Amino acid sequence: MISTDRIKRAFPPLASALRETLREGYRRSDLRHDILAGLAVGIIAVPLSLALAIASGVPPQHGLYTAFVAGALIALTGGSRFNVSGPTAAFVVILFPIAQQHGLGGLLVATFMAGLMLVAMGWGRMGQLIQYIPYPVTTGFTAGIAVVIASLQLKDLLGLDMVSGSDHFIVRMREVLSAVGSVSVPEISLGLATLALLIVWPRLRLPLPAYLGAAFFAGVGAWLLKTHWPDLHLITIADRFQYTLNGETRAGIPPLLPELHWPWRLPGKDGAPLELSFGLIRSLLGPAFAIAILGAIESLLCAVVADGMTGKKHDPDAELVAQGLGNLAAPLFGGIPATGALARTAASVRAGARSPLASLTHALFVLAAILTLASLLSWLPMCGLAALLLMVAWNMSERKSVLRILRVAPRGDVTLLLSCFALTVLTDMVLAIGVGVVLGSFFFMHRMSKVSRVNLVGEGHPAVPPGLPGDARFYEIAGPLFFGAAERAMTVLRNHDRSMRAVLLDLSAVPTVDISGLIALEEVIDDLNEAGIFVALCGAQRPVLRVLREAGYLKEHGQRGYYPSSEAAVKHLTEILRENGTPTTRSEDKDQQPGLGKN
Repeated sequence: MISTDRIKRAFPPLASALRETLREGYRRSDLRHDILAGLAVGIIAVPLSLALAIASGVPPQHGLYTAFVAGALIALTGGSRFNVSGPTAAFVVILFPIAQQHGLGGLLVATFMAGLMLVAMGWGRMGQLIQYIPYPVTTGFTAGIAVVIASLQLKDLLGLDMVSGSDHFIVRMREVLSAVGSVSVPEISLGLATLALLIVWPRLRLPLPAYLGAAFFAGVGAWLLKTHWPDLHLITIADRFQYTLNGETRAGIPPLLPELHWPWRLPGKDGAPLELSFGLIRSLLGPAFAIAILGAIESLLCAVVADGMTGKKHDPDAELVAQGLGNLAAPLFGGIPATGALARTAASVRAGARSPLASLTHALFVLAAILTLASLLSWLPMCGLAALLLMVAWNMSERKSVLRILRVAPRGDVTLLLSCFALTVLTDMVLAIGVGVVLGSFFFMHRMSKVSRVNLVGEGHPAVPPGLPGDARFYEIAGPLFFGAAERAMTVLRNHDRSMRAVLLDLSAVPTVDISGLIALEEVIDDLNEAGIFVALCGAQRPVLRVLREAGYLKEHGQRGYYPSSEAAVKHLTEILRENGTPTTRSEDKDQQPGLGKN
């Protein structure tokens, strides 16, 4: 019967960050700091959520629904005290093609599937595996995402008359160039003015967040221009998006709570409701996996940054489960994918956040904005939102890290960076990460193959055991023997001295061996045995000794044997070389080998 304690150990605890905060003691002053931090972040999140939803190819209210539903649920159940979750710019590269190909319903179904994957990743204790993605890979695809996001904003920033809106970078840029003649002077003027304000805002040292100030400027500018010049070509949210209430079509953002819907009953690309089928799930499996992988990477990187800013520690597996739950709940209420938002999390920490209640406050502020400010938010111009996202793309471009890697990193890391960047821009992020991880693994194995080596230790060296017979040779094997390094390391043994009659292999400096390393070692030993040379192994560490035991080295008879120490091996070699010219002795029994007890 499975015990309760075993079940608890098997699954990451929910709300670990909130429970830990309350266990340490939560005071009224902490609540005040959390509320103020949450309000500050909520002010930032409202315009960004609108802009990110539009950039993802869906109506703006779906970004607000995401920040409210997923942001609140992840805050209450997560493993990081400070993560603020919601729609992020990194998702735009994935979500825009999904929305173009499958419509809103398909995007929400993919989000739901990604939530299931994230929960499985957390329950599978995969939170620690994310750290094995090489830094040049994450830097390359982040910089590539920034370029793609920026290219997606050119249409609205310039007020271009483009119809197709391709999700392929090269095609999209060709369309932008061909439509340059349709530039709208009012939109490019207001958009560039908003962008300029975002650039100079930090120097103004104003108490309001830059994104709020820029959104307010763009909204007021659009209202003034459209009030005095109604025929002016200036597209706002209300001009582009509509909603239906009580059978009446209205413009802008609905001032309503999100309604519960099954995602697969929402409209697809053709406007008709989707039908849940195996074909639909199969077509969305790849995009859902991309959402899950990016969501895991972004949320855990965000938590690591927050830990560095606060000195606290997060639970990566609990955070993955919470992110999964958030992405399961959000599409039921019209929300798109959510993950930890680095800029909003950093702003929350700087504003004095003490617990997940700050992120919960941010989500409640977004809800209040939906219910009370929808009509005002509908005045935001598309060119102003494009300017906001251009600044987001600039901030996430990792330009300093990219230049540093290009300047000082080894050639392999530079190749990783450029490959992931190019693949992200020209193809998709999943392929970029996959190729990056595989290339990174190859480069790592190549480096490790130079670390693993076999050295012939000459007479007089302190490592050579005393009493070693003159017709025996002592080799020291150092470094891990795995599939990328074993064959290279065994080259020295293959070129052995034909006059020797015995070889002593010291394994004390081998930390680990896999099946490829074991087979390479066995092949070399077989070659030596065929040449009439006895092979003795000694000094293996516990992980290596366990592999040797499973392979039968501790019981094997013939021209090979294992010994617990080099002294025991030398003693046995001396005896068998003295007795006969061709050794036929067996390895020592396990019971005669001190130190070979249970492992």
